[in-house]
Amino acid sequence: MFNLKNVQLSFSEKPLFSSFNLSIKRGEIRLLQAESGAGKTSLLRWIAGIPDTGLVAKGAIFLNGKDITYVPAEKRKIGILFSEPLLFPHLSIAENLGVGLASSVRGKQRKEIIKNSLNKAGLCDLTTQDPLSLSTGQQARVGLLRAILSEPELLLLDEPFSSLDEDVRESMITYVLSEIKRLNIPVLIVSHDPRDHLLSTNPVTRFT
Repeated sequence: MFNLKNVQLSFSEKPLFSSFNLSIKRGEIRLLQAESGAGKTSLLRWIAGIPDTGLVAKGAIFLNGKDITYVPAEKRKIGILFSEPLLFPHLSIAENLGVGLASSVRGKQRKEIIKNSLNKAGLCDLTTQDPLSLSTGQQARVGLLRAILSEPELLLLDEPFSSLDEDVRESMITYVLSEIKRLNIPVLIVSHDPRDHLLSTNPVTRFT
């Protein structure tokens, strides 16, 4: 289970929001909405342990009963995808996905997992391509796959499907939902797309 308790964020001395609380159970998906500039992405970055410069945060983050508020980002076991997928330009698509896999997954098993994931995302012919040669939608799919392959205990998604055309969007949503069910993890989505309301297993959460 994922919990935020009494969260207050301010940016460069400008208050964003205060006294924000949120709980998401395993397997649940919660959609978060707010006005532009309200601090949605800043909140996700703080949860992931990579806060924006100038951000001042108060409150606590709990994941599976553990307070991770001050735990280093690399030890939080959180998968995150921003609206910009932030792929490594010097690595191939397969190598980018490999970054998300545990170091214990090696050799043939590693190659099979990457191959199967690319097939499910309709990217099977792009294994050796570099990220800059991909379309925006293709980059988004790779970023999403990488976040899921890390086997996170919490998944944070910032406008995850906004750059995908309708057919690809539907196939990626099907894949993501199946992975969420398999991993049985809480998911927090930030989105302005009204279609994403259908993904939420709880009422939409809003803050100002």
